[in-house]
This record gives sequence, structure tokens and C-alpha cells, in this order.
Amino acid sequence: MSQPWVVEVTRGPFVESEHRVALVVLEPDGTTALRAGAVDAPVLARSALKPVQAMATIELGADLEDRELALAAGSHSGEPGHLAVVGGLLARHGLDPAALACPPARPLGLAADHAWGERPPDRLAMNCSGKHAAMLVAAAAQGWPLSGYTDPEHPLQRHVRGTLERVGGPVHGVTVDGCGAPAFATGLDAVARLGRRLADAAPGSPEHRVAAAMRAHPWLVAGSDRLDTVLMSSLVGSLSKVGAEGVVLAVLPDGASLALKVVDGAARAVGPVLLAVLDERGVAVPEAIRAIADPPVRGGGHPIGAHRVRA
Repeated sequence: MSQPWVVEVTRGPFVESEHRVALVVLEPDGTTALRAGAVDAPVLARSALKPVQAMATIELGADLEDRELALAAGSHSGEPGHLAVVGGLLARHGLDPAALACPPARPLGLAADHAWGERPPDRLAMNCSGKHAAMLVAAAAQGWPLSGYTDPEHPLQRHVRGTLERVGGPVHGVTVDGCGAPAFATGLDAVARLGRRLADAAPGSPEHRVAAAMRAHPWLVAGSDRLDTVLMSSLVGSLSKVGAEGVVLAVLPDGASLALKVVDGAARAVGPVLLAVLDERGVAVPEAIRAIADPPVRGGGHPIGAHRVRA
């Protein structure tokens, strides 16, 4: 095993914290450009696997428009436009929001949460409601029971697992994600191979449809001032899907695929490593991406430190 990359968090002259990062980069031809850290250890890629879950719903006959597909592959912020799309998807198929198995939640982000006001948490506002709505549509298309659709043994979830194994690699186990759907454990290599499939997909294939929808509607994948949205909006050809606990799957503008996991789950280490890989590959990164991916460490409201990547 090669040594992991390390993100140092400085405050003034001091290194205050360190985060170890495992990562894999696959070249456009599928060869390995970089492996660092325990990349063979099973990881829970969490929402970074939403593109493959969205692919599986299409394979099962889910009727999703491109905007709905982008939302299904994303982790939306719960802003009004997000709620309109997911609510519209359910209504178009005659499905009741009460059928969603994701827990009620408030929107992500300070601005969206503030706009929510005193309303109680709602299932539609949960960041995974797009994925869950697409799963309900797929189950209905197959005539399968809607109740229990998040059970790993439900035929829908068995198909999702099979799709992940086909396009990525072996699933080493399954547990429950924060939204209640199955969380599959895979190697980082498998996550990176998923990125390659999205990058190279033949027109008309489920992979191509998902990738095209995410690129066409990056705001629906995440939301205002979110890394996925800003990256895909600013770097032509890129794809990005962040997962909880310090995970990201990204297709870079040159077609390479990056999968990384911050060992201690610190999300703040994701952006600096992504930027370091882009810089190493000679990609011109707009300032808008740097501002979101690598904000300064502040003291008293002013920059006092930074994130330094040690490879």
C-alpha cells in the first residue's frame, strides 16, 4: 500500500489538524495514473454512488426527464426549484410524497434553511428525495411493491447492486445510508471505474443519459454555492458527485476519473485534494471553483490559515 495523501490544516504558524486521504485516478484509457492510501479497503461511497443508482432506475424503465434524472443523481439543497422538480416527478407518475422512505429533513445550507423558516421538516426537502422518487418510479414501472423499496432484498435494490457490480466492481457488503436506502461498500477502484463508464458511455445508454443530464443541469445535482454545481458549471466536460464522510467521484475535463475518500470523513479535505489533482494534471481551474473547494481558514473573520496537501 502506498502512503495516503495528507491535508494539513494550518492556523497561523501551526499545523492544527491533518487528514489522511486515499485516492485513485484512472486515465482515459483506463490505466492507473495514481493510487495512494488504502484504496483496496472497502469504503462506503455514500452519495457518490447516486449516478449508478440513477442508471439502474433507467434500466428498469423509469420515465425520467433530464432535469428529473439530474436530481435523481444528485444531493439537492432543498431550494424551491429542487422541490418543484421532485414534487413534479412524483405527481407526473401519480405517486404520493408520503411513499418516500427518506426521513423528513430541512434544506441543506444556511440560505436554504433560513428561507425554510418555521416549517417542519419534510421528506421532499431531504437531499436524497430525488433518488428516492426515481426509485419509486422504477418500482412502479416494474409492478413491484412500493412499500419496502429500500430493503436490500427488494428486487429494485438487487438490481441497483447488480448494476454497480457490472459497471464498477464487487460489492463487499451493504448497510443503511442516512436516507434509509442501501449503502454499498466497494473499493475506490470500483468508484473510479464508474466515473470512466460515465465519461465513455455510448450515446443513448443509461450511463450517457445520466452524465448528460448532470452536465446539463448541475444546479439540480447540488445547489447554490455547492462544489458539484460550481465544478460542472465552470469546467467543461467535468462531472462531480460528492458523498458524505469525505468522498468524491469526479470525471476531470481530460476524461480521467478520480475517486477519493478522506479517512476520518472530514469534508473540508475533499476540495483541496481535488484541486491538487487538477493542478497536477495542468487543468486551468477558475477562481470560482477554488473559492468553494478551498476556502481559507479564518480567525476573527479574517484569513489566518490554509489547507496544504502533502502527497
